[in-house]
Amino acid sequence: MEITSARSAPVARARRLHKRAFRAADRRFLAEGPQAVREALAGGDRVVEVFATAEAGKRYPELPAAAAAADIPWHLASGAVVDELCSTVTPQGVVAVCRMPEVTLEEAMAGASPRLVAVLAHVRDPGNAGTVIRVADAAGADAVVLTDGSVDAYNPKCVRASAGSIFHLPVIAGGEPAALVAQLAAHGCQIFAADGAEGESLPEVRRTGDLAGATAWLFGNEAWGLPPDIARLADRRVAVPIYGLAESLNLSTAAAVCLYASAEAQRADH
Repeated sequence: MEITSARSAPVARARRLHKRAFRAADRRFLAEGPQAVREALAGGDRVVEVFATAEAGKRYPELPAAAAAADIPWHLASGAVVDELCSTVTPQGVVAVCRMPEVTLEEAMAGASPRLVAVLAHVRDPGNAGTVIRVADAAGADAVVLTDGSVDAYNPKCVRASAGSIFHLPVIAGGEPAALVAQLAAHGCQIFAADGAEGESLPEVRRTGDLAGATAWLFGNEAWGLPPDIARLADRRVAVPIYGLAESLNLSTAAAVCLYASAEAQRADH
């Protein structure tokens, strides 16, 4: 039967996940739209349940099929109910309740030696954070870490901006920057800070060959960059050069340039 009331028990449980405190308490979050739900369903046991309109089920038949194959509840719901669960202006009719992964940085680094990690320090904008997660995934990074004081990685806007990548690699939320950097260094990572004000030029660093080494990149806040105390934790500060008249690059663009520079250098001999 179609759920038509936003006050029904399963919808009420899901609606509370719009708030960070409830996401933290329940260890669950919402993934909106067919792309996010598709990746969530492909990610093992991450999905608890799915709410979808009849139209969405017909438009994306692979989604209810995947849910049925994994014995995941698929709730048929009215458009108004699904809209209550979504934070987008134009919802696409499907949203999944997902489990947060319980993984620490130490667990993420166990096994094979890490090659590339992105660390977001005091990054507050969920769209930027989600885009960096997507970029890190595309660049083949081993993990993304958000320090204390950063946005919740499972904020609906962050999840949406990741375009499903949040289900592809470990995303570690929380931790004091110095302790996180020490852990990464202990696993063989050199620490590079993206610093447009004082860093060495990225092309110069590329010419040294050092980008080929295992690297953890530190990226700072959208407005004021890396705090000085965190920038000082790095082995090197690196700047993406501006050849035109632009005042600066935004966080996600700078992260894309830096992460891909490392990814390409690490694969140069392969």
